[in-house]
Amino acid sequence: MSRNFVFAPMALMSGLLLVSACTGQENKSDDVAPAPTATTEPLAPVVTVGGAEMIPTRNIIENAVNSSEHTTLVAAVQAAGLVDTLSGAGPFTLFAPTNAAFGKLPAGALDSLLLPSNRTALTRTLTYHVVAGRITAADLGARIRSGGGRAILTTVQGATLTATQSAGGITLTDAAGGASKVTTADVLQSNGVIHVVDTVLTPPV
Repeated sequence: MSRNFVFAPMALMSGLLLVSACTGQENKSDDVAPAPTATTEPLAPVVTVGGAEMIPTRNIIENAVNSSEHTTLVAAVQAAGLVDTLSGAGPFTLFAPTNAAFGKLPAGALDSLLLPSNRTALTRTLTYHVVAGRITAADLGARIRSGGGRAILTTVQGATLTATQSAGGITLTDAAGGASKVTTADVLQSNGVIHVVDTVLTPPV
């Protein structure tokens, strides 16, 4: 028997093994794990206040100017020169009195506050409704529970508010003992959060 016949089957077998190995490597390299599916962060809920959607990507001023229930607040913020501040990065928590809340003030009190000569008093009143940081209703509830039923909030004005919670929701009590209820909570903003309140809070003199 010729040696060529002996080596031919062996060469053929080696060739098949080589092809098989190469094919296996190609299949292995093609067996790539699928790319992970992109996920989208959940969007913040859009709340309607004063007939307008409060867009979470807008800042406090950009949303407040669209609320028909906060035209008095916006006018007061403009008169106090606080537009740039509340449009800034913050974050801020604003307890925003409605037009009806301002309507509860004694006769002539609002007109007096809006006078240029009373700008300091107006600024003090408005900043008494602002707390530094982004404090949601859940955050307030946690603070109230950890505080034994109440949470003390230091305002941008410098004085404090007391927050309590009941079945009716969250109530803020000012330095004079006046109470203001949160009627719409967690109106999220790009630079903080708004909680709509039904009464204007009075800072200490």
